[in-house]
Amino acid sequence: MKAVRFHEFGGPEVLRYEDVEQPVPGVGQVRIRVAATSFNGVDGNIRAGFMQGPIPVELPHTPGLDVAGTVDAVGPGVTDVAVGDRVIGFLPMTGTGAAAEYVIAPAEILTGAPGNIPLADAAALPLVGLTAWQALFDHGRLTAGQRVLVNGAGGAVGGYAVQLAKEAGARVIATASPRSADRVRAAGADEVVDHTSTDVTAAVTEPVDLVLNLAPVAPEQLAALVTLIRDGGTLVNTTVWMPAPSDGARGVRGIDLFVRSDADQLADLAARVGTGELHVEVAQRVTLAELPALHTRAGAGELPGKTVVLTA
Repeated sequence: MKAVRFHEFGGPEVLRYEDVEQPVPGVGQVRIRVAATSFNGVDGNIRAGFMQGPIPVELPHTPGLDVAGTVDAVGPGVTDVAVGDRVIGFLPMTGTGAAAEYVIAPAEILTGAPGNIPLADAAALPLVGLTAWQALFDHGRLTAGQRVLVNGAGGAVGGYAVQLAKEAGARVIATASPRSADRVRAAGADEVVDHTSTDVTAAVTEPVDLVLNLAPVAPEQLAALVTLIRDGGTLVNTTVWMPAPSDGARGVRGIDLFVRSDADQLADLAARVGTGELHVEVAQRVTLAELPALHTRAGAGELPGKTVVLTA
């Protein structure tokens, strides 16, 4: 089968589109004929070797944490997934990824793909959707009537976070550049702050219950966001190389989010997509052979939004 792998850490040039042996599922595993994976920012950091502490991978390594595809073989002990099932999942971060024609996945991480969108497009949901869900509800404890600031709402996680927060009955203030402002409004944001021309701390005039930081801001900018949070509120930070600040005197918690695979949560998200409550946005689709060029564009900040990587 064809796969993209890197045999050493480095720039996008280390990615090779090559022939590899088709994998065989073991106990509790299934083999998926991959329709698509997607690009996530962490993919570039893993490839460059920056994540060997929290996410140690063995070389050669196949990237691609999201998978959407069709089960074509099951290993011993698998009873909840069958050959022919259309599935999605967030693969183990230290294991072999889905930038390949076939991938092995633990059966327990998979859930059924939404039936109302193309199977390949469903690869845009798992990692970023779970990140948004866990940030808002597991860690942020967001409830109806609360105010949430989504800092960096123009990205893929931000799009889901705005939709989910609005659906939960929260008032959503979002920061976005002019390029993504209309998309963020369409996702349901009540207020959109142009962070390229406006100081966020000056624009948000009423306290918020939760700040979700998705942007690679400077430490002092992140610390300033704490001042916008009411006593007892929460800041959830996804830029894990920069610890989340807190304010113990006011009971404001700072939480660093490390997203985890959760099939039940992913099933909930997929169901929301299926009913039309949650919209999956795909900015572009590229082929597996184009993945090295995609990493190059990502490193230069040139991606227009969520990118799906097709195996065919």
